[in-house]
Amino acid sequence: MKNSIVDVPGIEIGHAQDEDALTGCTVILARKGAVAGVDQRGGAPGTRETDLLNPINMISRIHAILLSGGSAFGLDAATGVMRYLEEKKIGFDVGVARVPIVPAAVLFDLAIGNADIRPDAEMGYQAAASASAENTEVGNLGAGMGATVGKILGMQNAMKAGLGTASMEIGGGVIIGAIVAVNAFGDVISPQTGAILAGTRSAQVGPIKIGKEGDFADTLEVMKTLTSRTVMKVASRGNTVIGAVATNAKLTKAEATKVAQMAQDGLARTIRPAHTMLDGDTIFALSTGNKKADISTLGAFAAEVMAQAILRGTEEARSAGGEPGLKFE
Repeated sequence: MKNSIVDVPGIEIGHAQDEDALTGCTVILARKGAVAGVDQRGGAPGTRETDLLNPINMISRIHAILLSGGSAFGLDAATGVMRYLEEKKIGFDVGVARVPIVPAAVLFDLAIGNADIRPDAEMGYQAAASASAENTEVGNLGAGMGATVGKILGMQNAMKAGLGTASMEIGGGVIIGAIVAVNAFGDVISPQTGAILAGTRSAQVGPIKIGKEGDFADTLEVMKTLTSRTVMKVASRGNTVIGAVATNAKLTKAEATKVAQMAQDGLARTIRPAHTMLDGDTIFALSTGNKKADISTLGAFAAEVMAQAILRGTEEARSAGGEPGLKFE
């Protein structure tokens, strides 16, 4: 086991990024197709082709998921993923062509790096072309290239986060894995102790000092104060945690949707607060196999593995764009 979503048979991961502009995209490739569901929470989502994942709709299998920076501009990268898959003759057969099904979700990273450079179709193509079952990298790459956390006091008091992945075997040969770009409004916390690992740094706001010097301000504590009425006006509007869980258990679209819903609990355990009006947190769930599994058990471990991926994505992030990270070179 590689402690990566690629431990799930049939899943490949590819990344492309611009290290100067601090943006990028990540592709979760399922060449043989995967049953999928999605769960979106928070008030600021940016998505593509998620309606077709509704269990009442016709399409039963997807061929890739795109996670991208660039805000809504980054949805363009899905075109490149489709082009790559079409070249490989992968897609939904409509008789006259094969149409690749590529749902996507984006995060806001325009406030770090160069806002004029965003993931586009070419970057999406590169990410898809690089996809491999051996790709286990984490940190500053792909959709996590420009990811940051703790932004209630603005970007000047935020911290760098990144891309994380994790996996586990839960018995009976069933494997579940997660991948996530950690770009939250809130702080990343230890689910065991509640201690802040990365988030809003202490700051001076006018005559008021928030947090102890060299420590964290604690987003929830800031939100309780009168100061929050002012700082919420300048808090970063650009956030959103996006990711996916995948399993070799056999799922219907409705079951995949339930697993995606339960995987969101991993965000609630490690990000405080999660699912705000300034986030568009979106989690996909993919099924690539035929193993039997109880859906409640699978969903419970989806939350666990998502939490682990969030912590890895935070702990492995290097400083960039003036934002300090936890990972030292």
